[in-house]
Amino acid sequence: MSAASSHLTPEEAAFHAYYARERAALEQTCAARVALLQSLLSKARHIDIAKVEGRVKDRDECIRKFSRKYRAALEESGAPYEIQDCITDLIGVRVVCLYEDELEKVAQIVRSHFDVIDVTDKVSALEGTESSFGYKGLHLDLRTRPAQPRDGAPHAHLPFELQVRTIVQDSWSVLDHKIKYKKSIPAELKRRINVLAALFELADREFRQIRDATDAELLGAPDETAEPETDTARAPAPGSELNAFTFLKIARHFFNDQEFDAHKVDLFVDDIRAWSPGITRAGFNALLRESIGTVKRYKQFYEAQNPEGSFNPYTVMRHCLYLGDKVVFRRALRNSSREAFEAWLQHEASAAT
Repeated sequence: MSAASSHLTPEEAAFHAYYARERAALEQTCAARVALLQSLLSKARHIDIAKVEGRVKDRDECIRKFSRKYRAALEESGAPYEIQDCITDLIGVRVVCLYEDELEKVAQIVRSHFDVIDVTDKVSALEGTESSFGYKGLHLDLRTRPAQPRDGAPHAHLPFELQVRTIVQDSWSVLDHKIKYKKSIPAELKRRINVLAALFELADREFRQIRDATDAELLGAPDETAEPETDTARAPAPGSELNAFTFLKIARHFFNDQEFDAHKVDLFVDDIRAWSPGITRAGFNALLRESIGTVKRYKQFYEAQNPEGSFNPYTVMRHCLYLGDKVVFRRALRNSSREAFEAWLQHEASAAT
């Protein structure tokens, strides 16, 4: 027996033995919980999940938690106990989402699948206190329902803790643990910690509001799809410049069965504005409307000649821009693409005569 183990109480020694014996099975159960939650949340709409991860709580951390929260009352009662029965977060899973208002959406999905033993709402717990800035999140102690089909996890009956956080809350939690002293400290130092935490809280709020403002911009983008303006070079009226939101309104009109990745939209609109500084949304729409019929015929020809080739909506729009103004939008097509398109156009013109 080592010097360290000789100082263990019988209950602590029993927990050490339990932990060593069951560690592999606990890890397997933790992985099953993570996989189940990933599956449940992947089916949810309008929730952006950054990650789902799990861990088996460290053995000595379990004993410290037990000593802090339960030991005194149990020893006072004189009742026999086992430490593992008191640790509800021996298995812990963390869901990290993007926005504050998604925490409760995740919780609702989880409540429909598991029995909830307890809920700790860090938001409510911190509001109105001196420490109102800082870590906020949702903790749920969960248990698989008796009627729930077993997933093969060896400890499927064990409760587990689910932490639901935003990315910002998760980052604050990591950094907060690195701040060594936070309570019995000078007021000025405590104020600086709270100011730092307030910046994190503000970031969470701003990310959500930017998301909402982006959605509102997309909904409110003017519909230029019937406007006959073709002069792309004239000075744009205030607010009429092509941007990501007005681009999407127009692109979705012409390609209503396509999904447009936000990052690709940003890059493409940036390219268009570099080729034609000051281009208006109406001017862009006019270029597409006037040439898309011709480009779609070319697309059919190209795909027949190149079954493995790619001619996606961005490729269509590049050809439309080039056809609309071959000088301004010359860079929209690579040399090989431009030459192939010009050869087809000449052939079409010859066939027409």
